[in-house]
Amino acid sequence: MAALTKLTSGNWRIQIRRKGQYATRTFRKKEDAETWGLALEREIDLTARAPSDWDKLTLEELIDLYLQDMLEVGKRVGRTRQLFLESIRPTLGKLKLSELTRANFIKYGRARAQLGAAPGTVLFNFSDIRAILTYAECVYGAPVQHHEFALARIALKKLGLMHRSRARNRRPTVDELQSLIDYFANSPRQFIPMDRIIQFAVATAMREGEIFRLEWPDVDMRKRLMTVRDRKAPQYKEGNHEIVPMLSLTGFDAWQLLLEQRILTRGKGRVFPYSASSAGAAFSRACKVLHVEDLRFHDLRREAATRLFEAGLPIERVALVTGHKSWDMLRRYTRLRPEDLVKTQPPPETSVADFIDQLIDS
Repeated sequence: MAALTKLTSGNWRIQIRRKGQYATRTFRKKEDAETWGLALEREIDLTARAPSDWDKLTLEELIDLYLQDMLEVGKRVGRTRQLFLESIRPTLGKLKLSELTRANFIKYGRARAQLGAAPGTVLFNFSDIRAILTYAECVYGAPVQHHEFALARIALKKLGLMHRSRARNRRPTVDELQSLIDYFANSPRQFIPMDRIIQFAVATAMREGEIFRLEWPDVDMRKRLMTVRDRKAPQYKEGNHEIVPMLSLTGFDAWQLLLEQRILTRGKGRVFPYSASSAGAAFSRACKVLHVEDLRFHDLRREAATRLFEAGLPIERVALVTGHKSWDMLRRYTRLRPEDLVKTQPPPETSVADFIDQLIDS
């Protein structure tokens, strides 16, 4: 089967997969690519050759094979993975399977770290590489050297260049949150209602992308329910639609905020018809102006989850709002303060002063 792709350079890349064989070439003209593809497919059919020598294929060719297969079955590759796979074409992508050794993997990991990639990022990068290698082995029988890859991962972990990202524990204080809301509410040049968006984020625990994708047909104001479409999940995202209640347990009323927004938008199109990137940039600028250190918009999701727990909701009900599938995942977004737990205790029947008096009298 031949697949033609027009590159950004204007050239045409053709990929051939037929009877266990794989080949790819790039041409300046589409007609030349089609002619070469037809000739090669005819040769394969006539000679019925055995599967090609996979060991001579490069990682870049395996990436092309993987992306094309995903495209054919209608499974979209995530933007982050797509960008990463494109980025490794000039480096690891040029190596043949036989050259994907422990030394070359370690060399690549070191290079990523020198360019400023955090250990957590390097871990994700290697997970994407493993996905390509595993797919090629499972589907096409490519001879992958898993032991070389595994040893390289161990070495990079020992060097401190690869490990899981440390869970953030940043929560905005009440004063910080209010200062941000006031800043945007009193900013005449700010056309995005960031004050309402911040409150809505804390009220719903929705991600930034989910907030700006939400459309009015997915909002049921009478039942106080919202349908969050294509919600992020560990294994899948497309089609993962979840119904989320509008609550007022975090200090902000999601239903009231949407009521105000409905008046502005007349209930048509997206609830917040603005660019998520522009809103994120505005949030960052405000934090800088107000000297709010190390606070990200995504931290509002953690704040929301924590406030729901503080309001007394059990795990399963908080997960119904946040969309988390397990307690381990939800725990990363929860940062209960020990001092707040102490405040929830009922006051003792005997005061400290009375207790000391009793000791003296005794």
